Amino acid sequence: METNKSINMGYVTAVSVIAALGGLLFGYDTAVISGTVSQVSHQFGLNTMQSGWYVGCALIGSIIGVIFSGKLSDTIGRKHTMIISAVLFIASAVGCALSGSLNELVIWRMVGGAGIGIVSVVCPLYISEVSPAAHRGRLVATYQLAVTIGFLAAYLMNFYLLNQSHGYSSANPTMQRIFGTEVWRGMLGFGALPAILYFLVSFFLSESPRWLLVKSRDKAAQQVFSKIYRNQKDVSFQINETKQMLQAQAGQKTSWKIMFQPGFRKAVFIGCAIAMLGQFMGVNAVLYYGPSIFETSGLSSGDSLFYQSLIGTVNMVTTILAMLIIDKVGRKKLVYVGVSGMIASLVLIGVYFLFGSQLEWSNIFLLACFLAYIFFTAGSISAVIFVFLSEMYPTKVRGLAMSVATLSLWIGTYLIGQLTPWMLETLTPSGTFFLFAGMCIPYMLIVWKLMPETAGKSLEEIERFWQKKNA
Repeated sequence: METNKSINMGYVTAVSVIAALGGLLFGYDTAVISGTVSQVSHQFGLNTMQSGWYVGCALIGSIIGVIFSGKLSDTIGRKHTMIISAVLFIASAVGCALSGSLNELVIWRMVGGAGIGIVSVVCPLYISEVSPAAHRGRLVATYQLAVTIGFLAAYLMNFYLLNQSHGYSSANPTMQRIFGTEVWRGMLGFGALPAILYFLVSFFLSESPRWLLVKSRDKAAQQVFSKIYRNQKDVSFQINETKQMLQAQAGQKTSWKIMFQPGFRKAVFIGCAIAMLGQFMGVNAVLYYGPSIFETSGLSSGDSLFYQSLIGTVNMVTTILAMLIIDKVGRKKLVYVGVSGMIASLVLIGVYFLFGSQLEWSNIFLLACFLAYIFFTAGSISAVIFVFLSEMYPTKVRGLAMSVATLSLWIGTYLIGQLTPWMLETLTPSGTFFLFAGMCIPYMLIVWKLMPETAGKSLEEIERFWQKKNA
């Protein structure tokens, strides 16, 4: 029913960009760790498993944040949940920069991890609920773009601060530690600046109109929909569509009961499967341990951080490309093409570590393979995962259902963060990347056989699809 002329794209884009700032913090806080692992490990004398714990501790916080985020956002609203996440990011960045021991550092990293877990649920969820169907994929992908910008910002900041630290001198002992002798503190602490910005602009957001309808605040919902649609008929249509779906679930008093109806239960299981499998296809291993992997191939720490910055650039640019085509091409086609390219790239990286490390131009070949892998990953599974998860579930329990699926994502991310050093050491780099390539196959089969194409469909139409599958 909606048309481009009836949609106030300026407003929708503005609120989507504000919500997507949570993704920028997600990306920065996740990727900044890659430039600090070797410094922190050296300073505190960490062994391989302890280094894995330093990386993985924030993911424990993320899992905790995910567990509470769905219920929290369904109870107090999407907007106020985002504000809480901003406070956690600010506290974490400041705490990490000033921490006096490894235990304090781990605790503050877990606080930041809780913020990551919350925004990974509530930000794409909010964008999905305010987006018109024809533009929802692109707008939700704005969140993923912000994540990649956060990745790139972290890589560039790590590279810049590391170079600046060599000649840095300050009479203030705290500043000397943060930006000189223990520059990893500056890398982690810089995240406070975008977190403060996110905290301030979140107050300008309207609440999700679909959440307002769940809470029977029809007048407030109508006011928000009126900002999204210029045509009053479209406003009435969206309100009636959502209320019809809510009335169909009116007899079920518990959120868990609705979520585990046979049709919706299948959607939850599929979401959990693709969320977890996606982490075992290697992307976070590259993002977390990229500099360490490059150093294994003989690069200096400075060169490895520069290579990682190139990876971050490709990640961001490819995400922009995916944003432009996701609503036209569809989610599933992006997965088919992208995952096929990921398999080829991962196999070539594995072959390099078997045979190619002593060849001329071997470092250039390795970089090219990594860049190709990131290109195909950013254009497929990274672009569609939060789109899929934000639109698969019924309105009444969307926050809770998405938190369950996102919990699977973070469990997989934690396991990868914890196990990658062990896999690189035990399975060797070649065996590790061959394993990642093998994990791509079940992911593609699930999307092919079990997932519907959701491009261009309203959230209510997708909800009816799962109901029909049950019937």
